[in-house]
Amino acid sequence: MLKDVRVPVSQDFELAGGQPERPLLVCFSHLRWDFVFQRPQHLMTRFAASHDVHIWEEPVFEPAPVAPYVEVREVAARLSIATPHLAEGMDEDVVEAALCTLLDEHLGTDRPQVAWYYTPMMLPFSRHLEPDCTVYDCMDELANFRFAPPRLLELEAELFERADLVFTGGYSLYEAKRSRHSSVHPFPSSVDIAHFARARAIRHENDRPTLGFYGVLDERFDIDLLAAIADARPDWRFVMVGPVVKIAPDELPKRDNIAYPGPATYDQLPGLLAQWDVALMPFAINDATKFISPTKTPEYLAAGRPVVSTPVRDVVRHYGRLQGVKIASTADEFVAGCEAALDLTRGDGDWLAEVDQALSVMSWNTTQARMAALIENVVQAVPAKAVA
Repeated sequence: MLKDVRVPVSQDFELAGGQPERPLLVCFSHLRWDFVFQRPQHLMTRFAASHDVHIWEEPVFEPAPVAPYVEVREVAARLSIATPHLAEGMDEDVVEAALCTLLDEHLGTDRPQVAWYYTPMMLPFSRHLEPDCTVYDCMDELANFRFAPPRLLELEAELFERADLVFTGGYSLYEAKRSRHSSVHPFPSSVDIAHFARARAIRHENDRPTLGFYGVLDERFDIDLLAAIADARPDWRFVMVGPVVKIAPDELPKRDNIAYPGPATYDQLPGLLAQWDVALMPFAINDATKFISPTKTPEYLAAGRPVVSTPVRDVVRHYGRLQGVKIASTADEFVAGCEAALDLTRGDGDWLAEVDQALSVMSWNTTQARMAALIENVVQAVPAKAVA
């Protein structure tokens, strides 16, 4: 249960010390907080400056018998992670009932100002909440991912009905969703420029060209393409950083010039990028990548590394015109793109001025502020709707 009792911000309640009570934002996320630092982490850490933010994660199932409980940990000021624990083998309806009870016990008498959803799958146990504003931050087309839940599309349709605002993780996804809601807003990937620019100040000499990728290695990763370019250039080193998810590690190509060092933390990324000459995005072109807007694109560029990518729609749309981004559809084109990118790293760096200009309007701070303004407009309209 939360320590303080909150009331809707529209009531203008103040604590005894004269400071306005902070509104509550509950974020329902299918992504573990400690998995990969990406869009939810960037946005929720910034919302914690104005809200009490509670991230509600997917349940952890333990061997029975175990009584349902919620593990709560604070990861930053006003930002906590709530992870429900349930017994294995429970029927779906029993799981939903247990999660509903745990959520209510966790919130106590507190009512969220904002209910923020990254997945419609958490709607069944939370639809009874009465927030001032419901946000669906649709960062991916989850229905196109491997092992997507059968009920996802049905519940997404309900979430569109309930949501006050729909945000999308890119423009292609915006185009796919905009006809389904009256207030859909595209918010493509942003970047913490200062964080990644640290890589530019780190001097590192490689004994041979080194090309790297960081991110989740899953069905979106083009395994055959990586094998082909590694075979074509055995004198190059390829470093693939990140967790392996939804594919078997044995499926990844094994070559003397390919390394899989495992996951890295967000703080480690600038140091990793400093060791690479070129950054790679060897995404497969399939249903899972049709609407993605990879956060790593501006991160790579902010670190001063040229990028070679397959023709992901939003990458081509937003970055294809930049000299520092090479687009390649085949293995031969990818190798040629890498060679052109390596030539850039040996030059005087004049391509970086164009990159910096493009990135100058892509701050996570700006993205969060624009989202917050849209939410505030909805919240301010709540008393008027109540009177009507």
